[in-house]
Amino acid sequence: MPDAVLVAGGTGALGGAVVAELLAAGRPVTATYRDEAERNRTQEELDGLGRLDLVAADLMDPASTEAAVTGVEGLAAVVNLVGGFAAGRLVHETEPEEFERMLALNLRPGFLLARAAMPRLTEAVGAAWVGVSARPALRPFPGAAGYVTAKAAVLAFTQALDAEYAPLGVRCNAILPSVIDTAANRRAQPDADHSRWVAPEQIAKVIRFLVSEDSAPTSGAAVPVYGRA
Repeated sequence: MPDAVLVAGGTGALGGAVVAELLAAGRPVTATYRDEAERNRTQEELDGLGRLDLVAADLMDPASTEAAVTGVEGLAAVVNLVGGFAAGRLVHETEPEEFERMLALNLRPGFLLARAAMPRLTEAVGAAWVGVSARPALRPFPGAAGYVTAKAAVLAFTQALDAEYAPLGVRCNAILPSVIDTAANRRAQPDADHSRWVAPEQIAKVIRFLVSEDSAPTSGAAVPVYGRA
């Protein structure tokens, strides 16, 4: 029975936690990466936890995305963690290119992954798709119109996938984090109340649930993972 999970963007702070959680649950994992140093760090940290394949992929490119998906044996789930963040300018101060960059970074990889993966996921039993929207998609803050719009679109795209593929047996859900408690975010916001942030390992447990048969009744959901933020 197919049980492999493709984790797109699996070598970052959240990606590493998600991969570790899935490996601990006995799932074979293929994780995509762009940075060789992150690939080596992830390999070293997760060595021995389970069956892990690390694959270089440009998920803005259709051919590279198709190759990454095709290379996963026994594909049963896709977790798309790829995205980008930019903030600091009001709409009238934002260049069109920056607005469009946020849309592309947060939407194009998910579309290309779904385009490549859905034909295979519909053939698997209990298949799942998990995308990453964000709390600001529902509660915007000023100075990040491109990011807010893109994450709202990720949520809409996930619900569109649910409408198309849930009847074909693929559960499609999105998680909505806020600020994730990572070392990089702590450096960027040293005066914030870090106790309100959610650790990557906590979010990883939710994702593990969403790709498991335990979440069989759940599809089309926007799952909050932002704690008290």
